[in-house]
Amino acid sequence: MTGTVETVTGPIPADQLGKTLIHEHFVFGYPGFHGDDSLGGFDEQDALETGITVALQLLSFGVDTVVDPTPNECGRNPELLKEISERTGLQIICATGYYYEGEGATPYFKFRQGLGTAEEEIYEMFKKELTEGIRQTGIKPGIIKLASSKGEITPYEQMFFRAAARVHREEGTVILTHTQEGTMGPEQIKLLIELGCDPKKIVIGHMCGNTDTDYHSAVLEHGAYIAFDRFGIQGMVGAPDDDIRIKTLMELLDKGYADQIMMSHDTVNYWMGRPLILPKQVQEKMKNWHPAHLFENVIPALREKGVQEEQIRTMTEKNPSRLFAGVGAKVRL
Repeated sequence: MTGTVETVTGPIPADQLGKTLIHEHFVFGYPGFHGDDSLGGFDEQDALETGITVALQLLSFGVDTVVDPTPNECGRNPELLKEISERTGLQIICATGYYYEGEGATPYFKFRQGLGTAEEEIYEMFKKELTEGIRQTGIKPGIIKLASSKGEITPYEQMFFRAAARVHREEGTVILTHTQEGTMGPEQIKLLIELGCDPKKIVIGHMCGNTDTDYHSAVLEHGAYIAFDRFGIQGMVGAPDDDIRIKTLMELLDKGYADQIMMSHDTVNYWMGRPLILPKQVQEKMKNWHPAHLFENVIPALREKGVQEEQIRTMTEKNPSRLFAGVGAKVRL
């Protein structure tokens, strides 16, 4: 298997990714957290210690690599990720990208969109970070993060898709997406293919927000990868319960799609701004939203239901390496 991937400590061969979680956040903050810093300031030492603890826990489960697709405006901190990686040995891949319109930092590029310069500037941002590094750190992202809204890819979001596709065609960078509440997965992959992207280097995220296997097939049939990456999130953001996620996943495995699926949690290990205070009912539903949930609960449940070890290894180890190497499954069109 050929191809390399940029981690926060430098490039590595794609076949050295090992067991990989495709979507976790070491730190994350909704845009606006900076303005609440009198009561919710960023404690870098606390974030570092939390990140090291999580990394060591994941290493104990045999995880070798974590993809952290935190968008640029949501607290992305490549220097912190690099220190966590250097102090633990966990390989971490960071992103360049912006969040979806409803929860992103829209005024900056919307203003520039009105001036007619935004899309070219987004392209320049992606290109510079991918080829030269983020700010003056020299740390290069390994993925481009894209996101769309519930039920639509807005004109604002389409700018990022077009700019990302342009860089993807030039650099071959993997694209990882956010879909909102189980919508727009098929539309995302169709748009990206129309823009000239290679589906073998695309993973459509949060697909486990939808329980209709036809919805998944509409993405998978193009040869792209999908992520069941919100295990543990229940009772929020329109997410189904884990038992329903597992049922949907089992149906897709029965259809032969193991070679196009990856798994993760979309955890936030340190919130930028004040800690979240969840209602008690939501706390109970979300009690398994932590980085060990797959290994302590989900994968054992899959084994009990007859999923073979080779299928589990394919989803957790083989597919991430194949994604970054640009090795895809047979197109089922």
